[in-house]
Amino acid sequence: MPPLYNRRPDSGLPAPTGRPLVALPLGELLTRVRQTLSERFAESYWVVAEIADLTLPRYDGAHCYLVLTDQHTTGRGAELKAQARATIWSQRYQQLAPVFAEQTGQELQIGLKVMLRVQVKFHEQYGLSLDVVALDPSYTVGDLARQRRETIRKLADQDLLERQQRLSLPLAPQRLAVISSPTAAGLQDFMQQLREAPYAFEVTLFAASMQGQEAPASIRAALDAVRPQRQQFDVVVIIRGGGSKTDLLAFDDFGLAAAVGSFPLPVLTGIGHERDEAVLDLTAHLSLKTPTATAVFLIERLARLDAVLSDYAGRIRELAQDQVRERQRQLRRSALATRDAAQQQLRQHRTALQQRTRQAAASARTGLRQQHRTLARLRQRLPRATTRALAHQQLRLRLLGYRLARRFRRLHRRRCEQLVHHRYHVQLVAERLLHRAELRLAQATAYRVATTDAEVATPTPPQAVELLRPSGAVLPPEELSAGTAVLLRLPSAEWYARLTAPRRPQQAEE
Repeated sequence: MPPLYNRRPDSGLPAPTGRPLVALPLGELLTRVRQTLSERFAESYWVVAEIADLTLPRYDGAHCYLVLTDQHTTGRGAELKAQARATIWSQRYQQLAPVFAEQTGQELQIGLKVMLRVQVKFHEQYGLSLDVVALDPSYTVGDLARQRRETIRKLADQDLLERQQRLSLPLAPQRLAVISSPTAAGLQDFMQQLREAPYAFEVTLFAASMQGQEAPASIRAALDAVRPQRQQFDVVVIIRGGGSKTDLLAFDDFGLAAAVGSFPLPVLTGIGHERDEAVLDLTAHLSLKTPTATAVFLIERLARLDAVLSDYAGRIRELAQDQVRERQRQLRRSALATRDAAQQQLRQHRTALQQRTRQAAASARTGLRQQHRTLARLRQRLPRATTRALAHQQLRLRLLGYRLARRFRRLHRRRCEQLVHHRYHVQLVAERLLHRAELRLAQATAYRVATTDAEVATPTPPQAVELLRPSGAVLPPEELSAGTAVLLRLPSAEWYARLTAPRRPQQAEE
């Protein structure tokens, strides 16, 4: 009985003969496949693919294993995906990898699109694989540049390239939120520069990974940690130390650049590359080359502000000194005017007192003459008056004259004492008013606007000091005595006072 697999002939195969078909061993079939592929694909071919998986050599002499994928859309809209294993043998890897890293700025990594020259290999046990014999760095560089341009274009479309520039940088940024790796050498340089500065900075570190594939997500997490505390900081500083050009690719990440561009605080970057500029630098408020340059910028900004404030302080000091000198001149003029007014008032009262003294003396002499005339008439009328009566009258007249003279001297002495007391009291009141005017002028210095040169140059004419009754009526000098209540009227104020017994100077007694 023939085998079951020969009951129905396969399409495209010759009709079975009477003999049964002989099955090939799997090894022989795969050997024929290998021979056929070797003959058909004897040369090497340039292919473009994306690295889906990568195993780098872990020691010298080890090989590099890759999984290459190619996904594109067909004309019918279907997604077509191809995948193949590839190998870079150790000796060739030592030649290709350094050149590729030097020209592209990065090492081989997952997700990188590359152009490779490969040879098709087939092994009976391991199947189809590709041997990489060459890499084209220019293709990867162009692809990275295209990705960078696409990232910049997307940031510009979302208005994230200029948004940080519209934020105003504080005049004195001293509260710093620093995003960096705690062990980075650039952070140590940054802190050392700030410690050597004459200004106090408050630095809060938000630790983040600054290199590798996890760097963008780690920096975004640090920014998210700063955001709820943004009222406590003036600026955000993202710094890292020096590194390879490969490490700079993490700062071209769209998500990281967008997070910096939309951050509500000004962001300063110093990621340690002198020639290259990352996309992160384009979205930041200010990009500086190194962490040290960032610290120098902050210190110089405070130094410029310090210089401006020092200049303002000098100008304010000069203006204040001018104001003090002007107020001192005004105070001296006011003191002179007050003294002149007091002296003039004193002279007027002295003149009035002298006039009243002369009037009193004239009245006494007039009365005495009248008495003499009366006596003369009586003498004429009584020529024969007795000698006793005449003597008695003469004695009486002498007594009256003595009493009148003594009373006149006492009145004259009292008037002199009152005059001295009045002069002392007026001087005391003038000194008190002068002291109070000085206090008021000193208090008004901070609030009054400087008078113009014309007003300063025109002195106020002195005004007299008046002594009046408390009701405002004129007070005659003869009523001035100890205990008298008076109203002292000055040019700018009125004062109520009571006269007291003056200290009797030696001049008055003489």
